[in-house]
Amino acid sequence: MNYTHLQQTDPEIYSLLQKEEKRQKEGLELIPSENYASSAVIQAVGSIFIDKYSEGYPKKRYYGGNNNIDGVETLAQERMKALFHVPHANVQPYSGSPANLAVYFALCKPGDAIMGQKLQEGGHMTHGLKVSMTGKYFKSCQYSVLPSGAIDFDEVERIAMEVKPVVIWCGATAYVKKFDYKRFAEIADKCGAYLAADIAHVAGLIIGGVHPSPVPYAHIVTTTTHKTLRGPRGGSIMVTARGLEKDPELAKKIDRAVFPGLQGGPHNHTTAGIAVALHEASTKEFVTYTRQIVTNAAVLADKLKKEGFTLVGDGTENHLLLVDLRPLNINGWYMEKALEEVNITVNKNTVPKDTNAPFYPSGIRLGTPAITSRGMDEKDMATVAKFIGRVKDAIKRYSYVAEKMTKDDVKERKQFATDIQKDAVLLKMKNEIKAFAEKFPVPGLDI
Repeated sequence: MNYTHLQQTDPEIYSLLQKEEKRQKEGLELIPSENYASSAVIQAVGSIFIDKYSEGYPKKRYYGGNNNIDGVETLAQERMKALFHVPHANVQPYSGSPANLAVYFALCKPGDAIMGQKLQEGGHMTHGLKVSMTGKYFKSCQYSVLPSGAIDFDEVERIAMEVKPVVIWCGATAYVKKFDYKRFAEIADKCGAYLAADIAHVAGLIIGGVHPSPVPYAHIVTTTTHKTLRGPRGGSIMVTARGLEKDPELAKKIDRAVFPGLQGGPHNHTTAGIAVALHEASTKEFVTYTRQIVTNAAVLADKLKKEGFTLVGDGTENHLLLVDLRPLNINGWYMEKALEEVNITVNKNTVPKDTNAPFYPSGIRLGTPAITSRGMDEKDMATVAKFIGRVKDAIKRYSYVAEKMTKDDVKERKQFATDIQKDAVLLKMKNEIKAFAEKFPVPGLDI
């Protein structure tokens, strides 16, 4: 990418950008919530749309000079409505968490009961985690998953009927099954709750037809725009026809919650990038891409099991895999660190019924959206799985990678960080992975 002006103005930032380009080209990005935006999306986000203040909504701004911005935002709204088949879309939330907070602001009073999936069992912090404002300002009642990895709907219904929540969230950050939105809707209707579907991870898969849509069942749908949707880092809120049937004022409540309730002026350059990403998502090529994501994930799951890994749910029904390292007696912190040393990026993650702290959990989370964007297919998943298996075998030689780990094990972590930098096996692998990764171009670097 051409950074001539940046190089001249700020050599320090330019240097870091060069290093990040190198990291992306030479490595394998397996964090399932990350992806590559296209050159067109990047150009829109880096455009002079960044200069304009636009508080309000199209044709209802508090500043002049917004005719072109109105066009951008209207395009983004209409494209989102068409792709997801909803009557209303707000594309102004700065990201997924602010979008979810706007839902609370629109519907709840402090102290109201809410429901969401437990963070340690795959949920998101804005669905009622105690350290989040959503768990501090509201009465958070959270549900679990079964040993199979699937949501425990008997528990969901029991809790819902007991506490009568205002909002029930369905959606997760580490859930390997398809969501049964119909079952959630039945429970929400029974207890009188709004059903909010957070589709941040699976939005692109829904558009591609490889994951069910919550739109016929949920009242509100929130999403980020940068995961499987391959857009810029932003968020959106949709109101469904079902939502308007429950409350004809729901769209207005959501819009007022976003602005002026929680935010000031929208990030117009991000809105432009969202519009471009939605245009790209309307193509046949995008549908093919989402199908390949799911195919790649299933193959990667199968190959990882053959490498000796235990997977939550015994596999995946979407883009995401959750590896339980407890049977191998390896802590997730060590596995993440070792993989990063050989240019494979995953994230440490809790697994269901994990007794370890979130910073030192018993698993890792990985997925296929980004590597699929680079053009990798089934045969490449076998190669990736073998790389991960070899890292696992290499670090088992270190006695202190044990599954049980606490924040006090500082000496062991420092020792490990030093040891793996000199490990002959890992050094050899790093070069192999670099050679493998460089066969696949990184989207967005051709401008």
